[in-house]
Amino acid sequence: MQDDTHNSPVMGVIWMVITGINFVIVTALVKSLGQRIPAAEMAFLRYALGAVFLIPMIRPIISAHLTRRQLALFGTRGAVHTLGVVMWFYAMTRIPIAEVTAMNYLSPVYVTIGAAFLLGEKLATRRILAVVVALIGALIILRPGFREVNSGHLAMLFTAVMFAAGYLIAKIMSGEVSPTVVVGMLSITVTIGLAPLAVMVWVTPTFMELVVLFGVACFATLGHYTMTMAFAAAPVTVTQPVSFLQLVWAVLLGWVMFDEGLDVWVVTGGLIIICAISFITWREAVLKRRQITPLVNATKG
Repeated sequence: MQDDTHNSPVMGVIWMVITGINFVIVTALVKSLGQRIPAAEMAFLRYALGAVFLIPMIRPIISAHLTRRQLALFGTRGAVHTLGVVMWFYAMTRIPIAEVTAMNYLSPVYVTIGAAFLLGEKLATRRILAVVVALIGALIILRPGFREVNSGHLAMLFTAVMFAAGYLIAKIMSGEVSPTVVVGMLSITVTIGLAPLAVMVWVTPTFMELVVLFGVACFATLGHYTMTMAFAAAPVTVTQPVSFLQLVWAVLLGWVMFDEGLDVWVVTGGLIIICAISFITWREAVLKRRQITPLVNATKG
């Protein structure tokens, strides 16, 4: 029987476009909440309200009979992802959507660097140059010395590193347990990790704020599902470039809904990072390696 895996580039593109729209909706919902609810509490409520999606995952997790080492790795991933999610929610309320989106593209770059040290991935000269180019793109976005780099920008730099670390651990665990267990354990550990942070800064949310945060959980979950469908339908070299349309949606969303001006430096820096990631992804495909560079949204919660 012919293998149907990766045989529908058009469907892969369609699924990835839908994925980008889902994550932009997540961004818009979080941005609409403003700063009344602390970032740690918003992040906790996003995961707690999304716990309903964990129900089908409980049996596979129990059946996996996780070892002490695997539990430790999942716990570590939960810890770094917890910090990353809090910083992402914080950044969303303090800097424009386009800047959050563009700087989030740094996660795959950090994954490439981390893979060289943790997974034994060879970091050839061309890939090193691509990483350097991506970091130059980040400097163009931030423009230190030419404008104020505020706490939101620093939070996004930290977020990208934490998401990359979490992805690398997930990459290790994906060879040992099913994707359902990997996703389920992330949700459980992050919810537990966020709980004490949320309690320390708790502000009673309104009913509408809870509705919005449940929407965040729904669209984030849907986004990860459609991304999985895209990855199953077409190679990463097809789906990865399409994922960068999210920067276009983010710029339009910030301009139309939140009165955020178009910053040509942010767009330029984002495009430079996009080109660098696309080159790294293409090189992996050419060399036919087990994919290390993640889809951009794969590092998100």
